[in-house]
Amino acid sequence: MDIRQFIEENFENMKADLKELVSYNSVYSEDEKPFGSQNRKVLDAALKMMEEKGLRTENLDYYAGYGETGEGDELIGILAHLDVVPCGEGWDTDPFEMVEKDGMVYGRGVSDDKGGAVASMYALKYLIDEKYPFRKRVRLILGCNEETGSACIAHYVEKKGQIDYGFTPDGSFPGIYAEKGMYEAAVVAHNSRIIDISGGEASNVVCKKVNAVVPKGSFDEEKFKAFLDAHNVKYDIKHENNVKITVYGVAAHASMPDLGVNAISHLLEALYAADFDDSFVKWFHEHFALTVHGELAGFEKIEDKVSNTSINFGVIRKNGDDIEMSLDMRFPVMTDSAKVCELMNFADPDNELRIGELVEPLYFDINTPMIRALKKAYEDVTGDHESEMEAIGGGTYAKAIHNCIAFGCEFAGEDNHIHDANESMVLENFKKQVMIYVEAIRNLNEI
Repeated sequence: MDIRQFIEENFENMKADLKELVSYNSVYSEDEKPFGSQNRKVLDAALKMMEEKGLRTENLDYYAGYGETGEGDELIGILAHLDVVPCGEGWDTDPFEMVEKDGMVYGRGVSDDKGGAVASMYALKYLIDEKYPFRKRVRLILGCNEETGSACIAHYVEKKGQIDYGFTPDGSFPGIYAEKGMYEAAVVAHNSRIIDISGGEASNVVCKKVNAVVPKGSFDEEKFKAFLDAHNVKYDIKHENNVKITVYGVAAHASMPDLGVNAISHLLEALYAADFDDSFVKWFHEHFALTVHGELAGFEKIEDKVSNTSINFGVIRKNGDDIEMSLDMRFPVMTDSAKVCELMNFADPDNELRIGELVEPLYFDINTPMIRALKKAYEDVTGDHESEMEAIGGGTYAKAIHNCIAFGCEFAGEDNHIHDANESMVLENFKKQVMIYVEAIRNLNEI
C-alpha cells in the first residue's frame, strides 16, 4: 500500500491515539514513583498502542518503555518522551483535552513530544503491515522524564545499553546536528528587602508572570511604571500594608529566551530603575539586567561560529529568609565546560550561586552516514533541498544516549508554542512526519 493511502486510512486512529496520550496530565509529580501516577498511566497507554500495532513491548520500571520490531544485531532507536512541562496560564482550551480546529490540533504535548511518539508508532506500523525486510531491529523508546532531567533514558541505558543509529522526534527538520551544553544553577539571595516573590512554572521556560511584595515607600512608583511602559510590559500594582506587584511576560522555551519576555528580569530591572535599594536587585542589574546571552557576565568570550550563550531565569520563590531563582544556561557547542565554570565567578556574600547539573554539548559531523540518511529522508519526502540542519540551545534525548540526533517534528518556519499556552500542531504536518520517519527508518536500515 502506498504510504499516503495508509495515512489517510489510519488518520482518524492517529488523531484518536494522540488525543488519548494528551489526556494524561503527565507533568512530573512525586505522588507515585518514579515520575508520578499520570506518567505511569500514559506509559501503560502507549505500550498498549504499540502492542496493537504489532510491536514487541517492555516496561522498564515505569522509567521508560519500548516497542520493537525487526531482527539483527544492530539497533535503530527512536526516542520520544511522554512527559510534558506545566501548562501555566493563558490557554484558550483545556490543555489536556485535544481540540481540532482549522486544520490544527491544540493541547499540551501535541508537538512536544506526544505527537512525535504517535507519528513514529504509525511509521513502524506501516513498515510492519508492508512486511518490510528489516536487517536491523528498530526500537521506539518512550521515556517519562525528559523535561526534568532524562533519568528515564539513563535508566534505559543502564538496563538495555546504547543504540547504533537513531533519532528523537523532539526538535526540528531537517535535523539538529549540534546541541549546546547545559548549565543549571540556583541563585540564592540572602539579604533582599523583597518581602515575598513568586513566579514561573519551570526552569526551562521563560517566566510569564511574577508576583512580588515590597515595603511601602521603598521605590519610585512613577519610575517603575515608566520603565515597564517603555518596554511594553504589562503590570498591576496594589497598595495595602505593603505594595503588591504583578508583572506579566511572554513564555518561550529557555533555549530561545529572546522569543519570550521574562517577567522576572523585567520586574527586577524596573525596581532598579525605580531606585529600590536592594543588594539582590543591584547584583542582578550588574550581571544580567535584560540581556539573554550573558553579555554583562562575560559570556560573549565563549561564542563560536556555530552557537552563542543563552541564559534564562525561569522560577523564583521566597524560601524562608532567602530568595531562590533558577538559572538555566545553554553554552556553545565548541566550548569546554571548564571554561564556562571559570566564568561563573559573579557570586558575592549576599548572592550565592549553587551549582546544579552540567551537561556537555553534543556535536555530529553532518557528513556521517547516519546524518546523511536522515537528511535524505526529509528531502525525498518534502522536496526541500535548501533547508540546512541546525545547532540549537535545546537539550534532547540525543545527549543521553549514543548515536542519536533530534530529527523533527517541527518544520521550518513553524511556531507550535512549545512550552507555552496553546501548544499546537498542523495536521498536514502530522501526516508528513509519518512519511519522513518511514523513509528515515528505511535509510538507517540500509546503512
